[in-house]
Amino acid sequence: MDSTLPAVAEELLKEIKKAFQETSHVPDDLLLGLKFIFGPSAVPALDLVDQRSVTRVTSPSGRTAYQVLGSAGKLYTCYSSCHFCTCPAFGFTVLQKSESLLCKHILAVYLSQAMGACQELSVSEEQLTSILLAEEEDEG
Repeated sequence: MDSTLPAVAEELLKEIKKAFQETSHVPDDLLLGLKFIFGPSAVPALDLVDQRSVTRVTSPSGRTAYQVLGSAGKLYTCYSSCHFCTCPAFGFTVLQKSESLLCKHILAVYLSQAMGACQELSVSEEQLTSILLAEEEDEG
């Protein structure tokens, strides 16, 4: 995790990772903290993790992006290094209205990292470039 999140959110995610490594589950007090800090994104993000909807896409050069299969069946590309997601909710709720730290897709990325629940996909540089460009074409 990067220091682009507030320290309290960063610390909570570290505690979730530690607890999950030790006991293979997340204690109720940490789940409540998740709900308190991330609000309405918390439960849907946990659902995405449970459904193993997060895929870490890596290229031979080490470039990494995440793809999250949303609850409506659409694939979103997420960048954990700057906590950015291509979904409309991120653009509206996080960027425009500043109502939330992040969307459920990015939170699912962080949680799946903490719980070791990411699918892994290795692709060529060209394939990763196509994934990234496909998002731009969808927006334009």
